[in-house]
Amino acid sequence: MAPTTLPQTMKTLLQASRQSTEVIFTTAPVPTPTHPEDVLVRVHAAAPCAGELRWAVDFPDSVPTSKVLVPCQDLAGTVITSPANSGFAAGDRVYCRIDAGRAGAARDYALPRVSELAKVPSNLDWIKAAATPLSALTAWQAIFVQGTLDAAGIKGEAKAREQNAKVRVLVTGAAGGVGSWVVQLAALAGAKSVVAVCSGDKEEAVRQLGATEVVDYQKTTIADWVAEDAVREVDLVIDLIGGKTLAGCWAAVRTGGTLISINTPPDVVKPVGLDKPVAKSLFFIVEPLGSNLAQIGELIEAGKARPTVDSVWEFANFKAAFERLESGHAKGKIVIKVSDVA
Repeated sequence: MAPTTLPQTMKTLLQASRQSTEVIFTTAPVPTPTHPEDVLVRVHAAAPCAGELRWAVDFPDSVPTSKVLVPCQDLAGTVITSPANSGFAAGDRVYCRIDAGRAGAARDYALPRVSELAKVPSNLDWIKAAATPLSALTAWQAIFVQGTLDAAGIKGEAKAREQNAKVRVLVTGAAGGVGSWVVQLAALAGAKSVVAVCSGDKEEAVRQLGATEVVDYQKTTIADWVAEDAVREVDLVIDLIGGKTLAGCWAAVRTGGTLISINTPPDVVKPVGLDKPVAKSLFFIVEPLGSNLAQIGELIEAGKARPTVDSVWEFANFKAAFERLESGHAKGKIVIKVSDVA
């Protein structure tokens, strides 16, 4: 492939400051690889993450002061340059989650690292590819790394399927970007039941993804739902919401079960006086592993799983994209088109 002539400058979004949630449009020099694993990628689409504009304040240890505050850590794009023997070459279609400690992908060119990258499945366009990394990786690691389901069950391994068939899973925020992946992966792995907590208007969508039971949070609380029938208790809770919703999950998880949250340490909201020992209650932050993303890509390629896109926004309309994101009502991922190719 002929070398690409790069422009000197590019369009980019920037967070106004570490303390601000304002995002501005500007131009900046095209970044130059400096790390041995840096891959220069022409970005075609990028996806923001709820709450990311508050990370520098909320998680200062994860967002160094040296970070150039470009939002949107998820990208889909084309490799321009890559390290020798990296497994990636100029022209490759790639997607990834860039570590939160480095500049994101809401710009024409970005610098993901080899360990973060995977090749885009042939049946995904740029929009759906950008919608995949964070959501799918978070779900994968919550269920199979931090949780109690065995990923081998997805490929039909008998022992794993037998074990997974004993596990009831409940996921809050089930219709969102991460939640829709939790539902799909738990169902594919052969979980006994997949309980989706979402609004009633999203019931059909989550059932199509593999949910076997639905709790409409607009009509009942998780605690009240479980109180109606003790057999509704679950072995594994994946919480994506936090707050009162997570507190209610303590009623749903069985004694000896596992409670995972990507929002808040579960013990922080454990109801006062509740005496229910669990095997694990954990808050975790996703690792941007290209190896996990490649495994997810195999499922997408085989038609067994798919990303859920809420809406697509032109680069110039980025403010509306972030407003939609922060509304909390998205049905899947919000994606920003960065290049005309997308």
